Amino acid sequence: MTGLLEVTAVRRVTPRTVRVTFTGEYLEALEAWPDQQLKLMFPPPGRPVRLPSADGDVMRWYQAFLAIPAEERPVMRSYTVRDRRPALAEIDVDFVLHGNAGGPATSWARTAAPGDVLGRYGPDAAYRRPLPVADTVLLAGDETAIPAVSSLLSEVDNAVVFLEVPDAAEEQPLPGDVHWLHRDDAPHGAALLDAVREAKLGDGSVSAWLAGEAGMVRALRRHLVGDRGLGKRDIEFTGYWRRKLTQDDAPTPEDLADAAEKLG
Repeated sequence: MTGLLEVTAVRRVTPRTVRVTFTGEYLEALEAWPDQQLKLMFPPPGRPVRLPSADGDVMRWYQAFLAIPAEERPVMRSYTVRDRRPALAEIDVDFVLHGNAGGPATSWARTAAPGDVLGRYGPDAAYRRPLPVADTVLLAGDETAIPAVSSLLSEVDNAVVFLEVPDAAEEQPLPGDVHWLHRDDAPHGAALLDAVREAKLGDGSVSAWLAGEAGMVRALRRHLVGDRGLGKRDIEFTGYWRRKLTQDDAPTPEDLADAAEKLG
């Protein structure tokens, strides 16, 4: 479903996280499910949002999106719905501010204000994933995974949660027993991988949900499959972002292998 979103409120929930509240058509009827993702479309500087003039299946929609002239075509990025208020036709989306530079989404979020307008595609139930099922469910990720983990914890009551963030100021209130790991000056994902390696996950069945920086997610999967003996089908994973690369850059061989595994 395509439409426009208008910003109604902006607030910093941590020093590096901006929560933006949007309103828009059809949000009052938006079906809820955990880890609900949508695509946001950021217009070129000084231009209004131009949406594709096609509905129907995603491939036809995407072809119409690519047909928009490059100078008018929005930049598209995937985000997770952090919260929703159907009675007010509102959703919240959290933006993590990556460093001082960042791409178009980070740049937009730094100066976002009520009245700003973005485009959206979704959320589309075709991309809804089943909840992980096992005696123990491992949820692990970095700060970009917090919105999805928050929604999963509303449905999963046997989760062991590990979240790596830059420092203590980036922790957010979440239900359940969450193990917060502070990156400080260590490489991204090192603290998370160490903690998962040492975690006691019980004697029963285990499934895992992993999200965050793609290389970090890949390392976690290698550990869970190679060292813990989890089946590949027992791991739901998403590389939300790539160090030194954007969603506009060509996929690496590792990215292609990940995509093939998810489809297999």
